[in-house]
Amino acid sequence: MGKFLKWLGIVIGLAVVVVIAFAATGWLQAERKMSRRVDVSIAPLVLPTEAAALERGRYLFNSRGCAECHGADGGGRKVIDSGGLLVVAPHISAGPGSVTTAYRVEDWARAIRHGLKPDGRPLMIMPSEDYNRLTDADLGALIAHARQLPPVDGQTAVLQLPPPVRVFYGLGLIQDAAAKIDHSLPPPAPVPEGPTAAHGRYVAQMCVGCHGEGYGGGKIPGGPPDWPAAANLTPGRGSAMAGYAGADAFIAMMRSGKRPDGSAIAVMPFASLSQLNDVDMRGLHAFLLTLPARDAGSR
Repeated sequence: MGKFLKWLGIVIGLAVVVVIAFAATGWLQAERKMSRRVDVSIAPLVLPTEAAALERGRYLFNSRGCAECHGADGGGRKVIDSGGLLVVAPHISAGPGSVTTAYRVEDWARAIRHGLKPDGRPLMIMPSEDYNRLTDADLGALIAHARQLPPVDGQTAVLQLPPPVRVFYGLGLIQDAAAKIDHSLPPPAPVPEGPTAAHGRYVAQMCVGCHGEGYGGGKIPGGPPDWPAAANLTPGRGSAMAGYAGADAFIAMMRSGKRPDGSAIAVMPFASLSQLNDVDMRGLHAFLLTLPARDAGSR
């Protein structure tokens, strides 16, 4: 019995050493990843000045999640404070403390499309995988709107990662947006707006950060442990779409944040999603109906 306990102690001790070694490696690798520089080619982008384009930019800012994180005035706001994860999105409008004061147009494009700071380092938490496929026209309109927001006294950016999240990030189990994006892809060609699956595919790009590129849902990488899994938007096993009889029921959920039975849906950014116009809503619904079936959690 004593010999067994001795060997058990040795095994446990070795396991502890291995865990500590992995944690230390992940911690150090996280620092290297956060400090790395990604070189991307930013094509010239001309910002529009006409009223219709600026209105389009305002619509995109409010409906695609920008206002959800940075506030309607661009002054920044607390986005996550849960499970040791604290995220305060930065002030991006004009005014004291804005991180974009010295941003050139190409710096805005680098941040939104590629998830990178002006010097090429990754922007942590910024969900640029959702915005990488914006057309040049929409990207230009969005930047033009953001650059003309009135000056405000805004929030200072805060990023506090719990040790496990930092270690997982360092070990590659969680990725920043810059690591997920194919930076060599050219901007997409515009698709005619309409209640069609083709237009809905364009709108649905805003969903991939949480629901995955295959829209199968599952636990959101890097999210607080108390967050529920993102829903399966495909017609596969465990699909959330089965609960909506048609486009009108789906739109009602997007506007209210509630399922047909009246229960509230957690985490979804309904303050932004409810701002989607009817064409975008119907196009999104039409696209989701065309997805190949995947099991819930397959992302």
